[in-house]
Amino acid sequence: MRIILVVAALMLASLSIQAQTDDPFVVSDAVVETESGQLRGFVQDGIYTYLGVKYAQAERFMMPEKVEPWEGVRSAVTYGEICPIPAMNSVANDELFNPHRYFPQSENCQHLNIWTPGIQDDAQRPVMVWLHGGGWTNGSSIEGVSYDGRNLSEKGDVVVVSLNHRLNVLGYLDMSAYGDYSANVGVADMVAALEWIQENIAEFGGDPSNVTIFGQSGGGGKVATLMSVPAAEGLFDKAIIQSGYVSFGNQEASQQVAELTLQNLGIDPENVEEIQDVPYEDLLAAASAAQSEIGGGWGPILDGDYIPEPAFPDFASDITLMVGSVLNEMTTVIRIDPDELLADNRNDWDMEYATSKMEERFGENGVAIAEAFLEAYPNKQFADAYYLDTSIVGRSTALNIANMKSEQEAPVYTYQFTYYSPVMDGVGMAWHCAEIPYVFDNADLALTATGGGDAAHAMAHMMSQAWINFARYGDPNHDALPEWPAYTPENGATMIFDTTPWVGFHNDAELLALLAEE
Repeated sequence: MRIILVVAALMLASLSIQAQTDDPFVVSDAVVETESGQLRGFVQDGIYTYLGVKYAQAERFMMPEKVEPWEGVRSAVTYGEICPIPAMNSVANDELFNPHRYFPQSENCQHLNIWTPGIQDDAQRPVMVWLHGGGWTNGSSIEGVSYDGRNLSEKGDVVVVSLNHRLNVLGYLDMSAYGDYSANVGVADMVAALEWIQENIAEFGGDPSNVTIFGQSGGGGKVATLMSVPAAEGLFDKAIIQSGYVSFGNQEASQQVAELTLQNLGIDPENVEEIQDVPYEDLLAAASAAQSEIGGGWGPILDGDYIPEPAFPDFASDITLMVGSVLNEMTTVIRIDPDELLADNRNDWDMEYATSKMEERFGENGVAIAEAFLEAYPNKQFADAYYLDTSIVGRSTALNIANMKSEQEAPVYTYQFTYYSPVMDGVGMAWHCAEIPYVFDNADLALTATGGGDAAHAMAHMMSQAWINFARYGDPNHDALPEWPAYTPENGATMIFDTTPWVGFHNDAELLALLAEE
């Protein structure tokens, strides 16, 4: 009888061990040592994940500092607080196409997230650091459902990092005239995160000498900005700007905004420290009123100190760059309600109506623009030209950046995303943010954006593998794409990401020339 009980106990123990082994969410093997203390993440289906990792700390308007060390093991299994953003009062037109998620807000928002296939294994994996969109005012590392780094990490055997940093009035109210403050603490947060990565990422299986920063929209602008910040020199060696632009504020104007903000708050400059205790909502309201009077928006300031000169200074010469945009950026669902797009569906337009629409938008050049559009993109239709993007984050800006950077040593690769998602009869076309689910290999995670069909999965492979190869080798080429040459102003080489990818060589030069006349 005793033998039977012992055997039964051993069988139960074996089943228990097996159950633990098969558990898709394990924490016991996910403890790492950072310079500040130990962190416990979790392992899910083979990917180690660390969320809400504190990379810096800072007082309001002050430069970030290293995190105070702690004793014991600190949990890193849930996302950290995000930076406060202006209140949202309605659902955006693009919510279906760019699904969002939100999280508790705090000024102590300096958190990052890590996905990696292995820890403490000396694997020296490429590190891909994602900078979120939302301009310099909104957004977070988790705002986009597509921002989840798990699939990209697993697919490419890379370490994926995303991060929060200070935004809007908290990141860019220029208090530098009133003491030991900086005009660019939001940018300084990102530099602090990159410094943390240099010091700690090897514990997470990453190679600190092979770091790529990539971001979209405002995140693309952040990538371009970091290529202009001396404090970021040597912290990364490759960069990807997706639908971004280069822009710096004027310090004279930014200091006027700060002066007027203090007046709006009733704070005497001699008692400037009182601004530390002003509730965020009151601070934002006072600063926004000042900004409306002076002009401009939130963003990095060319202050002659932290950011002494515009992009791209000499130290960025050896940073390899990829830069691109999507075809319809700020038209379609970003600006127009999807119901309106369905009610007047371009797929139903006859030639007479399509011609009238082109003339309505572009005047006497309407037909010529549509014809040049078809020459540039032969797989599209005449009516598609009506929704051409001409915004600051579009094709012309991407080419301007590529031309600037091509004057330096490292190669530049350019792309254009022209793939139309089938969601809602394809009315979204190639909207702003449309490429992100494919870059992260998250076609199934953002089904309302991609549709999740075979074409979506093929696009996800094409783009995610290109981003992975760029991060690993500095060259995005792989077997699912035609040969992708580096861009020069002479060859105009651009990878066109569509159902069938192809390379254009100044393919849209005539189109861009016509649009420049508008």
